[in-house]
Amino acid sequence: MTRPNAFPDRTHDGIYDVFVIGGGVNGTGVARDAAGRGLSVILCEAQDLAQATSSASTKLFHGGLRYLEYFKFRMVRESLQERETLLKMMPHISWPLRFVLPVNDRLHFANDSSSLGRILRWVPGLAGRRPAWLLRMGLFVYDHLGGRKILPACRKLSLKNHPVGAPLKEEFAHAFEYSDCWVEDSRLVVLNACSAALHGADIRTRTRFISAERSANLWKIMIRKQGPESAVETIHARAIVNAAGPWAQAVLSGDMERGNQHGLRLVRGSHIITRRLFEHDQPYFLQLDDGRIIFAIPYERDFTLIGTTDIDHQDDPRKVVCTPEERDYLIAAANMFFAAEITQTDVVASYAGVRPLYDDQANSASAATRDYVLTLEDRNGEAPLVNVFGGKITTYRRLAEHVMAKLGPYFPESGPDWSADEALPGGDFELDEKPQLGIDLIDRHPFLTAEWAARLIRAYGRDAFEMLRGADSIAALGTYFGGTLYAREVEWLRRREWAVTAEDILWRRSKLGLWFSDDQVEMLERWLAENTAG
Repeated sequence: MTRPNAFPDRTHDGIYDVFVIGGGVNGTGVARDAAGRGLSVILCEAQDLAQATSSASTKLFHGGLRYLEYFKFRMVRESLQERETLLKMMPHISWPLRFVLPVNDRLHFANDSSSLGRILRWVPGLAGRRPAWLLRMGLFVYDHLGGRKILPACRKLSLKNHPVGAPLKEEFAHAFEYSDCWVEDSRLVVLNACSAALHGADIRTRTRFISAERSANLWKIMIRKQGPESAVETIHARAIVNAAGPWAQAVLSGDMERGNQHGLRLVRGSHIITRRLFEHDQPYFLQLDDGRIIFAIPYERDFTLIGTTDIDHQDDPRKVVCTPEERDYLIAAANMFFAAEITQTDVVASYAGVRPLYDDQANSASAATRDYVLTLEDRNGEAPLVNVFGGKITTYRRLAEHVMAKLGPYFPESGPDWSADEALPGGDFELDEKPQLGIDLIDRHPFLTAEWAARLIRAYGRDAFEMLRGADSIAALGTYFGGTLYAREVEWLRRREWAVTAEDILWRRSKLGLWFSDDQVEMLERWLAENTAG
């Protein structure tokens, strides 16, 4: 369902300026950026927003500490610069974290394919080890490469009497502590779509792109809305941005006539969610013997998120699950570090996503670049097509700016870069104001608990006040489904955020599905079917 636009129709005789394929973080970021420059935009997503890769991440925006080993300094620098920009843009759905990197001299480079790993295997005395001085040097670069202003610098910790050392095995005597950031990934996508709509974009979810062909200086595009009464619709646009993620190559067929040789490498990243493994709120950055790293992160109050794997994915991108082998790999990896051993029975959920990485012919999936590549095809000045290959959540906003830079010559009337200076919907407050917003929300609605209010602020920011406007009791929120979910919030998600199904609501607009029983899910599904959104 399309969010009401705050701007009038900007199309010229029904012709859009920009047609965006894909409702992931890159697609919605491009739609937001283009609409904010005054262009008429339509975005087409075959399923729900963030249904694929963009809701299956490790939920971090970070510089990519491990990519320093591959000498990806430009990508790391851009990512580090974006951390603080994004914190200011979205203080409700993001927050800083202090990562703990335990030091263990037994870690080896035997299977490490990074550039640094290959070099160190030939250095006398360092073969097979990542010594503490090398880690400290890398963290020093990490602290200074991006012009850090808000986040605190790295420091060394003695784990003997520190709370973060208690869950670890005794062999870990010290660690480094450094800064990166958390983000609610699927909400990031949805709020970018909301922002795009508020700037006049037409957001079409559950609408499949069928084909496109150039007609003079326009694209003639065929789309189909999913549903029992679906029909093919023809629209016209001056430019297309292909941000279809894992399907970016698939859309380059037929009359679009792909004119480049760039390709995608599909890499599956799987995560497990376990019972809470430690009481403090700091995550761990864990180096494995095979040269890879995983994270163990406090998750949704009662759980710990562990991931990710890096495995080349040869199957349909829609057929992606955390395999038993990947689950066991992550369990074994965690057990190398934590004193209390976990087993399969401790895993309460898992998820996997396919990352559409630019194919740089790296030897391993772990070594494949997380950088992005943009290609422009315009057949000597005809209607342009920009293809997006690769990328990561942290740099989605900069990617969108670079897409618009490529399209700039075709839209000389478009405005300048702007997206860094406007908060996402609900995020017009300072990061340190978040706790007070929760208190203010309870003052206005005393029936809220502290945890409930905090969840609403983390999801909606200041928009939580608008959602609950006029509610003087729990009864005013309507039907109760489970957790802290009531009909008032469900209606908000359907009318404002394009939610349609229980899965949309429980796993992408929130993570309440972790606490819902099968009966509660069925109740929500039944209510949605019986109460059509107006």
